[in-house]
Amino acid sequence: MSLPLIVIVGPTAMGKSNLAIEIAKKYNGEVVSADSWMVRKRLDIGTAKPTLDERKEVPHHLIDIIEPYADFSAAEYKKLAMEQISDIHKRGKLPILAGGSGLYIDSVIYDYSFLGPADPKFRQQLNNMTLEELIKFASDKGLDVASVDVRNKRRVIRLIESDGGVASKGQLRQNTLVIGMTESSEFIKKRIVDRVEKMINLGLEDEVKQLNLDYGWDCEGLKGIGYSEWKLYFEGNQNLDITKERIIKDTIALAKRQHTWFKRNKSIQWFTTPVNLTDLDAIITTLLNK
Repeated sequence: MSLPLIVIVGPTAMGKSNLAIEIAKKYNGEVVSADSWMVRKRLDIGTAKPTLDERKEVPHHLIDIIEPYADFSAAEYKKLAMEQISDIHKRGKLPILAGGSGLYIDSVIYDYSFLGPADPKFRQQLNNMTLEELIKFASDKGLDVASVDVRNKRRVIRLIESDGGVASKGQLRQNTLVIGMTESSEFIKKRIVDRVEKMINLGLEDEVKQLNLDYGWDCEGLKGIGYSEWKLYFEGNQNLDITKERIIKDTIALAKRQHTWFKRNKSIQWFTTPVNLTDLDAIITTLLNK
């Protein structure tokens, strides 16, 4: 039987990282991030990474592991996450997988078998195309572009390379507790508005400005929510208030997509945010005593 694993999922801005830290402190655990943007270095404020103090207090893994411009796939994430989970178990600690990237989460807990590597020459041909050209290319092939994030060039390329194929999914990993954090749409919207305001106050504008100066707008990291919305601002075609509203709007749309993804998973035990750790004691204790 697999050793215990706690998984914390839910829409963005629900407090998943804070809950993971609380559980880790109480049950001698370490956190494995499942966030497709936190893996990138220098994307700190816009991804709401745990602070350095929080990471000193509780070890976190798979944060700041690749450069802002690098390609990174769910298959690569799964491999690294499985290695980290195994290492945490070997050291006698409890792994806590936490984040809002549904494919990353599912790749681990359902042991996805991903499609094979792409042809390098075809990959280069696709890389040389613009995002608009790629979307048209995929549509002309009859591929369902609605199934991927069409703002993410890498996702569109992978859709084309796989000819619309998807990874195969296994059974839920044994000895796994999946905790979902939920609330009303109005509550989530308020949390998002507050978070975006906080990010801007912390210096998100300067973070984006420096990333753009160093890598340009084609940088993968600058295609994420909280970053891509600044392009028009720095080009002088959009003021700060509109930029902020666009980030809020895009983040709310992301939260809806995440909610839809996780609601399909019948193995998730849902709790209303903020989650009281005492409400989880019984199910965590049951998991650890198996």
